Amino acid sequence: MSWLEALILGIVQGLTEFLPVSSSGHLEIGQALLGTSGEENLTFAIIVHTATVLSTLVVLWHEVAQLFKGTFTTLQWNAEKDYVAKILVSMIPVFIVGMFFKDQVEAFFGNGLLLVGICLLITAALLALSEWLQKKRQNAGHEVTYKDAFIIGIAQACAVLPGLSRSGTTIATGLLCGVKKESVAQFSFLMVLIPILGEAFLDLLKLLKGELVSNLGLLPAIIGFVAAFVTGCFACRFMIEIVRRQRLVWFALYCAVVGTITIIATVC
Repeated sequence: MSWLEALILGIVQGLTEFLPVSSSGHLEIGQALLGTSGEENLTFAIIVHTATVLSTLVVLWHEVAQLFKGTFTTLQWNAEKDYVAKILVSMIPVFIVGMFFKDQVEAFFGNGLLLVGICLLITAALLALSEWLQKKRQNAGHEVTYKDAFIIGIAQACAVLPGLSRSGTTIATGLLCGVKKESVAQFSFLMVLIPILGEAFLDLLKLLKGELVSNLGLLPAIIGFVAAFVTGCFACRFMIEIVRRQRLVWFALYCAVVGTITIIATVC
């Protein structure tokens, strides 16, 4: 992988991790167009995913710091402990999938761009439906409940499929559950921190032990990381504002177009 390819793919990852258009699907499309392949793709994916998680910490640092302070500085049950507990509940489905269905999930990533195209169409349908229902509701919605957290967690577990946007699926599911649009984006971004950091840490250990071999150079790795981090910071702020203003329909249209093109290009 050249430094230019790493720059392009890093920007793609940084933007699409938070925008509801599927980062994994766009990475597969980008790698197919650029002709990159092999173990370096997996290593690069680990690096850029870690970068976007760090960008979440930067953008939502005040919220993260407040949660840590409220959780660990007092023994009394408070709003911060309650919020962290909901995040832990949301992690149950993805933990089950990761522990017991890891091989089956990874097999989906070998199904090529046809699966990406189909999942992008599903993402488009979810985004369009959630915005339509949100506009029809008379009330402003409610804060995330434990039930909502678990259902959104199921959506996150399903979004391991390439082309099914994690942010799009979790945000759309939260809106379908009636969660306030001001709350659902923040919860969606915070709930993924521990799973992705944990996965990145385990993959890093595999790299250090030599279980994952890669010929990815140092320069492409650094450029990809920086590109994903910078664009991730921008996309995270942008997405929170987009959800507040209810403009998900444009992303639904984008996913529908890209998904259709991908399917046609794969079949034909």
